[in-house]
Amino acid sequence: MSYKNLDIWQRSRALVIDIHKMSLTLPKFELYETGSQIRRSMKAVKANIVEGYGRRRYKNDFIRFIIYALASTDETIDHLETLYETGSLKDEKLYEELHSKLISLAKMINNFLQSVQSGHLSKK
Repeated sequence: MSYKNLDIWQRSRALVIDIHKMSLTLPKFELYETGSQIRRSMKAVKANIVEGYGRRRYKNDFIRFIIYALASTDETIDHLETLYETGSLKDEKLYEELHSKLISLAKMINNFLQSVQSGHLSKK
């Protein structure tokens, strides 16, 4: 099995692309401010899932990186909300869609974390 088979990785990968594309529509001054931050935080979600999976034989490391992924998801949600609330992201439909996907991903990562903590995932 590969990390690429994990639903949380697949969802985070799709969101990396969605967030990247959204960030390119922001006002020019935001490309290097919050636009850059939201791209990096979303990429960190995916990267931490990969690194955690690579350390899955070491349960505490696995848990730590999944927690990092969850924290980076929260950071991404905060950046998205800031962009919308300040008017830099004007497309309400896009905001709602991305926000919903991020909330769903956070729930999935949390459920995954609970499975790892309780030992319900195999070490394949």
